[in-house]
Amino acid sequence: MYTKINSIVLIALLLTCINTRANDQPIRIITNNWTSQVVLSKVTGELFKSLGYQVEYISSATSDQWGALVYGAGHVQVEVWEGTMSDVFNRLVAEGSIVDAGTHDAKTREDWWYPAYVEDICPGLPDWRALKACSKLFSTSGEGRGIYFAGPWEKPDEARIRALDMGFNVKILANGDDLWVELKKANAIKKPIVLFNWTPNWVESRFEGAFVEFPVHARECETDPEWGENPNYLYDCGNPKGGWLKKAAWKGMEKTWNCAYRTLKNISFNNQQIASASALVDVDKLSYEQAVRTWLDQNKDVWVNWIPEGCNK
Repeated sequence: MYTKINSIVLIALLLTCINTRANDQPIRIITNNWTSQVVLSKVTGELFKSLGYQVEYISSATSDQWGALVYGAGHVQVEVWEGTMSDVFNRLVAEGSIVDAGTHDAKTREDWWYPAYVEDICPGLPDWRALKACSKLFSTSGEGRGIYFAGPWEKPDEARIRALDMGFNVKILANGDDLWVELKKANAIKKPIVLFNWTPNWVESRFEGAFVEFPVHARECETDPEWGENPNYLYDCGNPKGGWLKKAAWKGMEKTWNCAYRTLKNISFNNQQIASASALVDVDKLSYEQAVRTWLDQNKDVWVNWIPEGCNK
């Protein structure tokens, strides 16, 4: 399936050869490039450490993390989003290449989003047709095609713009934090802006706003051009609503680190918990380590129940 093993995988294989005993092998937790995923990963790592395990964090693009999980270069990914990762996740689980380690309580949504004041400038929102009619307001000059700010993740935005003739161009930003830089700049002068956003996320606790309501998603939107608004193109719909948020694990984790695996299965964050964890970094400006310690201190009654009976150090 994978014809090329990346450098992360090669390093992991070397480490595995060096470490011959399971307890000597660190559990490698994959971190991605957005705040909530990093904080949740490090919270999980602290729980593993409390059980006596060694932990390492490896940074990976979402496209590269699957090879790491398959080959044991990475062992845990705690924030797998249905909207962006379901196809490859479901396929690898069905093949037995990785393990579905359970679903968080949180419900997800990922789509185009705007701050509330934009509704006064572009009447008819959140309907996508209103946004289409107002597209010039979102251009850099007030004329021409509007700008939609996207993150560095794989989304069919260009295909949607084409299918729905939205009159926008996509500006892809280098990382998730750059989205909030653009949001804060626009909000300061009440400039129209539409950007990629998701829930759970700290933004919902600090900014009023709404997702654009595109035609309701259906699987056929991605597979049958004749379905939906435009009979000639795919992706003439929005992203799924009320999606799942899952955890993924290397298939050898349960046998190698049983208590850590059982703890991972029990870990379940809800929307509010994830939003508050993210806000500690993105709003309160704590370091990741400070945010993790603060969250653990404030939520002991939550995470203590994630530790399985008989697994306390």
